[in-house]
Amino acid sequence: KANNGRNCTRWVSQSRTTSLTLHLNMSKQIAIVCTSADLMGDMPTGAWMEEVATPYYALKAAGVDVTIVSIKGGEVPIDQGSLAGDFNTPDCVKFAADEEAMAALKNSVKLSEEHANSLDGIYLAGGHGTCVDFVDNALLTKTIETQYAAGKPVAADCHGPIALCGCVKPDGTPLVKGLNVTCFTDTEEAAVGLTEKVPFLVESKFREQGGLFAAKDDWNPNACVDGNLVTGQNPQSSKVCVDAFIALLA
Repeated sequence: KANNGRNCTRWVSQSRTTSLTLHLNMSKQIAIVCTSADLMGDMPTGAWMEEVATPYYALKAAGVDVTIVSIKGGEVPIDQGSLAGDFNTPDCVKFAADEEAMAALKNSVKLSEEHANSLDGIYLAGGHGTCVDFVDNALLTKTIETQYAAGKPVAADCHGPIALCGCVKPDGTPLVKGLNVTCFTDTEEAAVGLTEKVPFLVESKFREQGGLFAAKDDWNPNACVDGNLVTGQNPQSSKVCVDAFIALLA
């Protein structure tokens, strides 16, 4: 396991072979939590398809019982940018043609108080929609804090980690304080021209809260593991993020 920021991705690469071949007991109940927001200000947004599809198929392959959960329930909005060009990865294409997967996306389960204790782990998918309804969300915060305090795996990729900014450890300190973490970086936010649109920059907030931030060059895969917390940097990190999450479920 990583014990400093520079070792974050090395941990994942060493565990990857194991996690890819791992098959977990079907009793493991995992939620992929998605945004329900289709607008950030006046900008159309939603969940980022790769960050839903890649963990969905990896968890299914590992024998996990996966439920797609969202803040409001019902249809999860998908950022159309995530379906364009190279962003529309093979997992995205597969998901869009998968009747069972699309039904789960269109009829997502509403996040509820029961999820805090009933799940064996929680995976927060990204997309700029999370900047709207993952922020200052008391129910989501409670769910994350309860899962983390119970030692259950908590993972968040790209903008999903914005939900961690409002969370604390059982001792009341920021959840990320002293932990190896990553997220969509400030330079990646600038590259997509949304620095002024998001409520705050997640990387800057993590650093402010005492997180041990570690990033790769923009648009490169990167995931950090510290205890039962897994964070991924960007859409390209979906696979390494979920692989590390699966390894923690064993």
